[in-house]
Amino acid sequence: MRNPNGYGSIYKLSSNRRKPFAVVITTGWNDEGKQRREYLGYYKSRKEAMVALADYNNNPYDLSSGKLTFKEVYEKFKKERFPKISKSNQLGYEMSFKRSESLHDMKFNDIRKVHLQTVIDNCDKSWGTKKKIKVLFNQMYKHAMENDLTHKDYARFVELPKNDSKSSRKPFTMDEINILWENIDRFDDIDSILIMIYTGLRPGELVEVQNKKIDLDRRFFRGGFKTEAGTNRLIPIHKKIYKLIENRMDPNHEYLITNFEGNQLSYYVYYHEKFKKIMEQLGLKHKPHDCRHTFATMMDNAGANKLSIKRIMGHASQDITDKVYTHKDIEQLLIAIDML
Repeated sequence: MRNPNGYGSIYKLSSNRRKPFAVVITTGWNDEGKQRREYLGYYKSRKEAMVALADYNNNPYDLSSGKLTFKEVYEKFKKERFPKISKSNQLGYEMSFKRSESLHDMKFNDIRKVHLQTVIDNCDKSWGTKKKIKVLFNQMYKHAMENDLTHKDYARFVELPKNDSKSSRKPFTMDEINILWENIDRFDDIDSILIMIYTGLRPGELVEVQNKKIDLDRRFFRGGFKTEAGTNRLIPIHKKIYKLIENRMDPNHEYLITNFEGNQLSYYVYYHEKFKKIMEQLGLKHKPHDCRHTFATMMDNAGANKLSIKRIMGHASQDITDKVYTHKDIEQLLIAIDML
């Protein structure tokens, strides 16, 4: 049966080809009313070609999108997504993109599951790093599907290896915390480690704290991200770190934690140039996230109110219905934090 006008056509090409069936579709009409036509693709069988043509007519897309490379799709994704997420999350996507270098110049629509899987399999980093790469793939294909840049999500077929690595997070001991306090005047950035230990901030959240969101008079500030419950949450200031935060605040700087020029630090720079060096010089073996684990452990050991702990740390709870804090709420958080 003849296809409707403008639906597209299937032709069998001459010679011994691996994919002899060509699909041609109409992309428009010129001033004389003649069709503008373009090849949709080449297929092994007439049945496969008919399915491709039917899929295209059910959901037409811009054929020029098929010429976009992985890198070009990433730039489109980045332009749409980055204004909506934290700088820490942006850095995570950027690092995952760099580790996908083998895909950068490939046409996005030529990429298959095997290409994506190879990036994961050849990555010599931790399971967590591999998971972040897969998250990037998932988000890029979601963006591509939503914007008709592709018609199949291969990212959902990518498999992560079994996570055999046990959690290496361990809280600071009280002796180690005392070592930090004893060396507070020796290292410029030990105070930032203690601030994390007494607030439960994630390291990525620490570098995002803005001075304008700190209320020293009422001993709290707003900060945090990652989850709905954690975003812009209210965090009480423990008496022990009150002076540390007060001394850090500079009316000429936007952020609490800055570099020597007063500009915001990325998590990567903070970890490698500050936290890691302090740990090495003090002979301690910890990662930044251990500070948050230490806070949770100390709060639990002190018998602090469970709901208060969840609110301070930004954990989701059915008991937390909104982000509105009354004066009583703030008092309860301060009571909980001062138990440390």
